[in-house]
Amino acid sequence: MRLTRYLKPPQVRMELETTMPEEKPEEWSESRFLWSIKSAILQELVGLLDASGRISNPKRLFTDMENRERKATTGVGKGIAIPHVRTMQAKDFTLCFARCTPGIYFGSLDEEPVHFFFGVVAPPYKDKLYLDVYKKIAQVFGTGEARTALFEAANEHEVIKIVSAFDE
Repeated sequence: MRLTRYLKPPQVRMELETTMPEEKPEEWSESRFLWSIKSAILQELVGLLDASGRISNPKRLFTDMENRERKATTGVGKGIAIPHVRTMQAKDFTLCFARCTPGIYFGSLDEEPVHFFFGVVAPPYKDKLYLDVYKKIAQVFGTGEARTALFEAANEHEVIKIVSAFDE
């Protein structure tokens, strides 16, 4: 399985536009504050996924991704989050990648900031590929060597090259 088959330069963002706010608004609960950050990140990822041309309705995809995230965090730890969903909004399997160099809270299992986001979407009938890719991303990019390479990548093409190098 070649992940780079599903990851093209328009689906890679070298730095998230979403940043960690200095402080939460006084009237907001901690939960609302954290969900506002998660929602903004998911919205960015949906935009990258939509750039693949394989998404039928980005607004519905965002709702599906947010609903999936509410079930359980997709922050797997070691600075990685893999927001994923099987949805009718996906015409075919697709990926996206976004980096957040300073790190951002995403409610990861290890409660550490997330630096790398891999968005994964598939139609409901692509179960095996969906699960295989999710597992491969978690295994490969859970290594220090792979994460260091992603930190050092200078552009979208280098990210894709790194994914390809570790995708064997």
